[in-house]
Amino acid sequence: MEAHSSGASIAAGRRVVEPSVANALPHFVPLLIFPLVFAAAMYGGWWLAGPFVFFMLADRFDHLFGLEERNMDPATTRESQLFLYKLSLWLWAAFWPLAFVFALWQVLVVGRLSLWEMGVTAAILTLVAQTVFIVGHELVHRRALWERRLGEFLLASVSYPHYATEHVYIHHPRVCTPLDPGSAPKGLSFWQYLPAEVANNLVGAWRFERRRLTRRHLPLWHYTNAFWRYTVQIVFWYGLILWWGGPWALLLYLALCGSVVFSMKISNYVQHYGLRRIRMPTGRYEPVKPRHAWSAAYKFTNWLYYNMQRHADHHTSNHRYPLLQHHGEAASPQLPGSYAQMNGMALFPKRWFETIDPLLDRQRAQFYPEIDDWSAYDSRAFAARPDAFDVIAEIHAAAPGLAGWINRSPALLDTLREREFTDLELPEGFLSDSESEAIARCGLARLYWTHELSLSEMRAQLDDIPVQDAGEAVEAALEWSNGKVFQIAVHAMRGSLSVSEATTALSRVAEASIVTVLAAVEEDFADRGVPEASGGVAVAVLGPLADGEALPGAELDVRFVYDGGPARYYEALCRRVRKALRALSRNNLLLAPVPRGGLDGLHSLAEFEEQLRNPGSGRELVALAGARCVFVSGDSGIEDRFAQTLGGALGHSAAREVLMAESREATPSDVEPDLSSRDTASPAATDIAALAHPEQGGHKA
Repeated sequence: MEAHSSGASIAAGRRVVEPSVANALPHFVPLLIFPLVFAAAMYGGWWLAGPFVFFMLADRFDHLFGLEERNMDPATTRESQLFLYKLSLWLWAAFWPLAFVFALWQVLVVGRLSLWEMGVTAAILTLVAQTVFIVGHELVHRRALWERRLGEFLLASVSYPHYATEHVYIHHPRVCTPLDPGSAPKGLSFWQYLPAEVANNLVGAWRFERRRLTRRHLPLWHYTNAFWRYTVQIVFWYGLILWWGGPWALLLYLALCGSVVFSMKISNYVQHYGLRRIRMPTGRYEPVKPRHAWSAAYKFTNWLYYNMQRHADHHTSNHRYPLLQHHGEAASPQLPGSYAQMNGMALFPKRWFETIDPLLDRQRAQFYPEIDDWSAYDSRAFAARPDAFDVIAEIHAAAPGLAGWINRSPALLDTLREREFTDLELPEGFLSDSESEAIARCGLARLYWTHELSLSEMRAQLDDIPVQDAGEAVEAALEWSNGKVFQIAVHAMRGSLSVSEATTALSRVAEASIVTVLAAVEEDFADRGVPEASGGVAVAVLGPLADGEALPGAELDVRFVYDGGPARYYEALCRRVRKALRALSRNNLLLAPVPRGGLDGLHSLAEFEEQLRNPGSGRELVALAGARCVFVSGDSGIEDRFAQTLGGALGHSAAREVLMAESREATPSDVEPDLSSRDTASPAATDIAALAHPEQGGHKA
């Protein structure tokens, strides 16, 4: 994965925060609220003022402590150095259920508090519970399963566990696009935003789970449906309240949860208000950048809410909270106050628009000087029909009256897809003869698969798919790969792609999916802590995948070559890589299934050189000669050393003689069919096209 930079801020020469006990202690400030909550719930009276004073002083302390624009450097900070920072978060997650249950026990069971004291205690719990979403949000983004489950349990305490699904799998990949209900467009008030956002959170999470199970060919009621967990957690909390206080207590609990969700939605509204990712000519949206979230640098608020104001970096790096970078105004739009202050302002639309809209316009002019008219991005039509952006922009630019029509009724855009409209726009027979027309249409497919959809574009598509660990990355890469392979097969079947064009595209698909899985495995493994010793491992593919000649049923031949230490670390990493690649090859339309133990083990660079100098056969040497490095973990210099070793070993006269002898025995390749012979399918083209009809003898997954 790309390092989102020890931030632009570090590159710009700002001072760096070193991980230390002194720098970690301020992040324990949020824990100070719990003794105050316990005392207020137990004694009532003046003790109830303690939590309110604590939160009221936050604004004063922001002015007292000022701004914090320094950053911790993710590139040089080891996971072990973050233990105290993580401990603060874990302790908050542990203390909240205890404090919550204790306060509810005092209110509903003990009965020592008066009616007004009960009401104030409920208000205190509402204030404290606002941090539930901050801590829960941090935990559901972690790669460790126990942290994600703990985050879900915290969210369930305020009746919102489905946020774990919606936020990770819907909000993050779609942020600042009309596909994300959580990203408010310019001119939409918080009160207009709230109902649709709450409804879409639940509906979107449910639809995602349904689609996920469908892709796995599992029934909706399968135990892996996350909503089973959410239901059990919700039943626990509501059952506890009902047991202690009866139906009236449930009403109080619902009001408390509603207040907490309300406050969280204000933060969501503020974080991305008006910010939009530009739609590129390919139809995809630009990558998420720091400019797509509002930032603030108030030190005490960041201590109190675990760097919540560094949300811009969270969307581009997903670092743990102490590693989140503050991006200055050169990279991210800045709020005029802390998040807490802006949340209060958002409740008053007129004041909000007067304050933020000019800042938003300035941000757009700064980051997108080439765009003069944002009306299409801000329109209701775009929010409702994001796939019709091109025609929406055309109408907004040329016919403001029609723009008003489609904004009032976006369904009008659907009529542009009907046959009567498309036939008039591009009628049959647009060229003089059918053969020329067919060749022209084939040209579009060939241009796309051989030029536009490059390997980097494929990687970008895969990077847009949200995953949390290597297992999910394998599933995502497999689904994406099979879809692309099927499209290529249909093109080859119809003659739109020649054999060499199809095999080149298939090889790119295979490499993109393999590299994506390797990157996810590396990130999973790095979460356990990267060793200090320098070293690296190069992953190289051999055979048709390396030559760009992959066909369905291609054998996955991979070499793992390391240089430097520690070897034990790379052996463990490669075991995980082999396991992930075996999973990727199962039910894969392109790759043949890899049996257990079917992939080569880890070799040192010296061992690889020895293998080149003394191959088992000429055929093995030919295969090794075509090895191509596709992924590097650790020291990036291993790729150059691998290439030098390969070139040096093959430069010896004995190796050259073996390679020349093998090449003389090789069968000449078939002549490549041209456009005029599209209907004459070669055996290779038949193999590719057979994927569309596996019952006719194609590769069986």
